[in-house]
Amino acid sequence: MLNFDFYNPTRIVFGAGRIADLDKLVPADARVLILFGGESARKTGTLAEVRTALDGRKMFEFGGIEPNPSYETLMRAVAQVKQEQIDFLLAVGGGSVIDGTKFVAAAALFEGEASEILFKFGRNISRAMPFGTVLTLPATGSEMNDGGVVTLKAQGAKLPFLNQALFPVFSVLDPTKTYTLPQRQLANGVVDAFVHVMEQYLTYSVDGHVQDRFAEGLLLTLIEHGPNAISSTDYNARANLMWVATLALNGLIGAGVPQDWATHMIGHELTAKYDIDHARTLAAVLPAMLQVRREAKRSKLLQYAERIWNIREGSDDERIDAAIARTRSFFESLDVPTRLSAYELGTDAVTAILEQLKAHGMVAIGEHRDVTLEVSRQVLEASL
Repeated sequence: MLNFDFYNPTRIVFGAGRIADLDKLVPADARVLILFGGESARKTGTLAEVRTALDGRKMFEFGGIEPNPSYETLMRAVAQVKQEQIDFLLAVGGGSVIDGTKFVAAAALFEGEASEILFKFGRNISRAMPFGTVLTLPATGSEMNDGGVVTLKAQGAKLPFLNQALFPVFSVLDPTKTYTLPQRQLANGVVDAFVHVMEQYLTYSVDGHVQDRFAEGLLLTLIEHGPNAISSTDYNARANLMWVATLALNGLIGAGVPQDWATHMIGHELTAKYDIDHARTLAAVLPAMLQVRREAKRSKLLQYAERIWNIREGSDDERIDAAIARTRSFFESLDVPTRLSAYELGTDAVTAILEQLKAHGMVAIGEHRDVTLEVSRQVLEASL
């Protein structure tokens, strides 16, 4: 029986040219800190467009947020917030910039050592600064949820945090802002969104038929439109990709149903240790995770095989094998490798990642909390 609360206060402003709406979305008397990553936001004109929309407000900038935002970098942004008496944050970029902005929003008002936010996974956050986002890279869904991931370089740890104080006030989603993205980033976005859906969908049945069909619709949309969104600047393909990525992790398809996230926890450690793109770690881990845990996920794997890949013939095991193979093939068709050996990682990496998982308390993960270090070992070995 389903039994859940669902809460999401983020306003979505979607479509071409909607950055101009910032004038109505950001308070007229705000002191705004615009946070972004590299210089692409400036070179493409997006920052100029943002500044034009915010004309009349006192504006400051903080650039250099990494693809995996680091605590060390973000604390410099916190210092600027305090020095300039900032009262509104605006993230301009993809998930990493938005995740980093969420951390800054919490850390600027946090009493105590801000790293404790990460070690407590955000449970100790009581308040945060208001912030909005201008999304330029569809992938993580951070523009419409209350979570993020930040790397502590000193500890070599990539840690998630979650708190209802961290929903964006609004998010502007303009699909045309994806036109200048390289194919690698777009492919990563498709994979990231796909695995986000899978972590909430491919667990075990609790008769959440609405969530199942919603999740399946998102997966089918990614399969249908993902390749075109990568290879062309077709507005409709980019718009569908952007909206799917948002819906994949705004909490709706996960409401009331079990969630896994073991693939993500292992993937985070791979990124922290070897600096592999987040989505690419997921593409390597997910097929192996499904293979190793096929018994615990059997009923949903068969449902996935039939409804997503139209696999209806053969024994149960043959259909499961085929569904996992089709998943791997889909990722590979996007030029995203599905083996860790593609990154020149071998058995030494298995030991190193297991040590990281143990150090960060990831010793009983997954929807049944039965992904022990031994199970993680099997998954990593199958990922090579």
